[in-house]
Amino acid sequence: MGEFDLIARYFQRPVRRAVLGVGDDCALLAPAPGMQLAVSSDMLVEGRHFLPTVQPEALGHKALAVNLSDLAACGAQPLAFTLALALPRVDEDWLAGFSRGLLALADAHGCELVGGDTTAGPLNICITVFGEVPAGQALLRSGARAGDDIYVSGTVGDARLALEAFRGTLSLPAEVFAAARQRMERPTPRVALGLALRGVASSAIDVSDGLLGDLMHVLRASGVGARVEASVAPELIAASAYVSSARGQFDPETLATCVFAGGDDYELAFTAPPAARDAVQAAARDAGTRATRIGVVEAQPGLRLVDGAGHALDLRRLHGFDHFA
Repeated sequence: MGEFDLIARYFQRPVRRAVLGVGDDCALLAPAPGMQLAVSSDMLVEGRHFLPTVQPEALGHKALAVNLSDLAACGAQPLAFTLALALPRVDEDWLAGFSRGLLALADAHGCELVGGDTTAGPLNICITVFGEVPAGQALLRSGARAGDDIYVSGTVGDARLALEAFRGTLSLPAEVFAAARQRMERPTPRVALGLALRGVASSAIDVSDGLLGDLMHVLRASGVGARVEASVAPELIAASAYVSSARGQFDPETLATCVFAGGDDYELAFTAPPAARDAVQAAARDAGTRATRIGVVEAQPGLRLVDGAGHALDLRRLHGFDHFA
């Protein structure tokens, strides 16, 4: 099968919202009047971002999900995306599963595949996604203000829990591992929540490299600091029932690492003024998820993780993931 046959069979589809899609030198997008384009790119590399054992359908889902998560953090509505795909060989069963997972999520969010590239090489997936947001209404990292509440959506830490099980550093009951693996391999982009938080949240970021590490990006961009309550850790991880019953194996340090530094969660961390607490919870309910208040923005720069007595904890082991650190 040649390159263009591969594209036509697995990735070429009629467009509905774009002006021009796959098959020309450029795609053409036409944002609605008064809207701004939101654009983000993410690359997934085998052995770095995903394990070789991942099912192709799950990988197709995740490849687009991590990009939709960036749009969610901006409060943008998905429009379209491009796909650059390097393949070590043409495997039709793999391509069928990958494209099925990719396009099912795309259809769920009305996000059209409008172009890209294919080449031979080590497995590498790069997606650029396009969304639109009303001018002046995008959620930014730079809007947090002293006194704002800090929230995180859904649950965090389960993807890292699955990774530790894959690494063999801990053993999980089959049902706990299956649920954690689902969170690792098929994350849910919080697009609906991002849209609902426009005009409510003061800042936002998606949690891809660890909750505290990503929150630090918001604090630096906003010129503020924060206090985060360590006591929220058990309620933030979906495997909380197992965590509470496995103290000998799943110690507090491992729990903190999974929740605060785990990454690969693709939830939203965001800030909002205290007066918006009801609006935040209404937005979360409407989006079919939850929003947990985990701390407060402070004027003093830096991030402090504190215990129940207000004592600062050591953050050196809880920094976010950095590819080149």
